[in-house]
Amino acid sequence: MALPHTIHEAFNAAVAALKDGGRPVAVIGHVRPDGDCIGSQVALCRYLRTFGIDALCVNTHAVPRTQQFIVGDTPFVTGLEWVPQNHIFVTVDCSDKKRIGDRLSKLVDDIFLAVDHHRSNDGFATHNLILVEKAATCEILAELFLPTPERIDALTAQALYVGIATDTGQFEYASTSPRVFELACRLVELGANPSTTSQALYEQESFGKMQLLQRFLSKMKLELGGKACVGTLTQADYDATGTTREDSDSLINYPRSLAGVELAAILEESGGMVKGSLRGRQAAYRVDLLAAHFGGGGHAAAAGFTCTGETLAHFYPIFLERLTQHFHDYCP
Repeated sequence: MALPHTIHEAFNAAVAALKDGGRPVAVIGHVRPDGDCIGSQVALCRYLRTFGIDALCVNTHAVPRTQQFIVGDTPFVTGLEWVPQNHIFVTVDCSDKKRIGDRLSKLVDDIFLAVDHHRSNDGFATHNLILVEKAATCEILAELFLPTPERIDALTAQALYVGIATDTGQFEYASTSPRVFELACRLVELGANPSTTSQALYEQESFGKMQLLQRFLSKMKLELGGKACVGTLTQADYDATGTTREDSDSLINYPRSLAGVELAAILEESGGMVKGSLRGRQAAYRVDLLAAHFGGGGHAAAAGFTCTGETLAHFYPIFLERLTQHFHDYCP
C-alpha cells in the first residue's frame, strides 16, 4: 500500500524547512549499522543534496565493509571524529535517540526529523514519520522519493534497494509485501543492481568469518524443547579469528533456520557487557517485548538489547528464565 498523502505532505514540508533554514544537515543512523541504516542515510543525504542542502551522513561506527559500495561520493563521517557546527539533526532507522550512540547522544540536542519503522519508536523528534507496517526505513524513503524520480540517481536507487533487500531477508521475511516488490522493481529501473547487491553483501566473506561461524555453530544450544535456539560469542572468539562484531551480523540466520525453532537469539559478551539479538519466526512472538525487558527494543519479529556490567555466565540463566516466561505468554 502506498503512503497516505498526509505523509508525503509532512515529509515535503520538512524538506522545505530544511532548505529554507540554510543550515547544514546531519543524517544520523544507529550504532552497528545494517543495510537499512546505511542505505537510508545515504539515500536521504543524497536526496537532500539535490535541493542544495549541505547534508552529510554521521554514524558512531564506520560503514561495514560489505556496504561500502553504496556510499560512493556521499559525505560520510564517523561520530568518533565529528563535531556539529550549527547542524540540524535528522535520524533514520533509529528506534530511540540512544541508538545513535553515547557520544552522539551528548552532542546532539533536538532532532528535527526522524524517519523509522520500529514498533518501539515513541516519537522522539520534533517531526516523526514512523510507519511500523513498512518492512524497512528504505521502503518509506523510496515511497517518499519516487514521485520525483529525477532526484533519484543510480547510487540512491542502489542504497534504497539494499535497505529493502536486507531488512526483508532478500525478500523472504513475512514483511515482504506486494508493494515491496513494486518498489524494488522501480528502483532497478532507476539503476539499482540486484546482482551487485547480492555479490557485495553475501559473496565477499573473509576466511576469519568462516572460522567465527565454525566457533558459533559449535556453541549453539537448543532450549525449550527445541523451540528456541541460542548462540553465544565472546571477545575470545573474535580475537582467535581476527574478526570484529561486524562479522557476526548475519549469524542469527543459522539458529533461526533450524526446523522447529520459533525464536532465535545471539548473546555476545565483550567490553563488560552482553548484547543480544533476537528473531521470531512470527511477528506474534513479539521479540521486541522480550528485548524491552532488558532495556532494548525493535520489531515484533526482530529486536535487540544491551546489558552493561554483565557476563555470559551470569546472564544466560537470567535470559533463559525470561525467555521461558515469554514463550508461555506469546508463543503457545
